[in-house]
Amino acid sequence: MSREFVLTVNGRRRTVNTEPDRLLLEVLREDLGLTGTKFGCGEGQCAACTVLLDGNTVMSCQTPLSEADGRTITTIEGLAKEDRLHPVQEAFLAEGGFQCGYCTSGMILATVALLRQVPDPTEAQIRTWLGGHLCRCCGYPKILNAVHHAAARTGKQAQ
Repeated sequence: MSREFVLTVNGRRRTVNTEPDRLLLEVLREDLGLTGTKFGCGEGQCAACTVLLDGNTVMSCQTPLSEADGRTITTIEGLAKEDRLHPVQEAFLAEGGFQCGYCTSGMILATVALLRQVPDPTEAQIRTWLGGHLCRCCGYPKILNAVHHAAARTGKQAQ
């Protein structure tokens, strides 16, 4: 049975009428047209679908819409402000921290969350934090460089 859900997505209040067991990923992509969040494995194992829910990373392919009701969601589309990329996006671009780009939105959002908690992470902390994120192109060295770059350049400003 459909019902109304109210979400704040990328700073905008959005209302969706749908079934409560639909996945957040589906609603973001199909109902709200936010296709930067990717469907990877559908099992929460690759982290391509990572978004921020109240500032914390979640796998949107495993998150029922009912869990997001009344909460704040940030997708890759919500990071840039006006015509300026988010500092983490800039770091990924500067370091070539992507190849095909499929995993990139999840990696960037996870990095934003990491740097909010640990402004100057060690290599081990970065590897642990991003450990569940799979890059099919195996661009891990450049991704690690991008996270270090973002931390060095911005520290707490990466929020």
